Amino acid sequence: MSMYIKVRRKDVVRIPPERLGEDLNELAEELTQNTFEGRIVGDRTLIVLTANIKPEGEGRIVHGDGAVYQDVAYDAITFRLDNQEVIEGSVCEVLKFGAFIRFGPLDGLLHISQVMDDHIDVDADNQRLIGKESKRDIKVGVDTRARIVTVSVNERSPRESKIGLTMRQPGLGRLEWIEEDFSRTEE
Repeated sequence: MSMYIKVRRKDVVRIPPERLGEDLNELAEELTQNTFEGRIVGDRTLIVLTANIKPEGEGRIVHGDGAVYQDVAYDAITFRLDNQEVIEGSVCEVLKFGAFIRFGPLDGLLHISQVMDDHIDVDADNQRLIGKESKRDIKVGVDTRARIVTVSVNERSPRESKIGLTMRQPGLGRLEWIEEDFSRTEE
């Protein structure tokens, strides 16, 4: 269930004309971090961190630009989002239409219809969602296990990606519920 992966990547950074002459290794490190950290690359992969950055070969000048385009190789810690993946996270906000769950560097929306099979009452003042029959609740700070059901990635602003979650299946929900349900089946 590991969504974090360390990979070796190769990319290109643009060195602006006014920065030419500065130490190439320091420039490559700064520009790689600024260019790629926090960005979505490829298919649903967020670069969280870059390290061990090395410029490779000679830089290229593009006619009419004046900047140098430098190949760089680096280690990247990436975070990948997959549909149907089971995630664990903590409730960070409760609203009248559901709860936001923070997992890794992103938040997913658990719509009120996807919390449990019970009817849900909203206690907005205390930021809680409560099952009418079961009396089970979801509130800020509780740890949960959910499954990703929809992903709409915002490449320009990854934190604004829309990730839909569900907890309406066995083995999903507030971690205490899962433990309670498991204990009941062992009896």
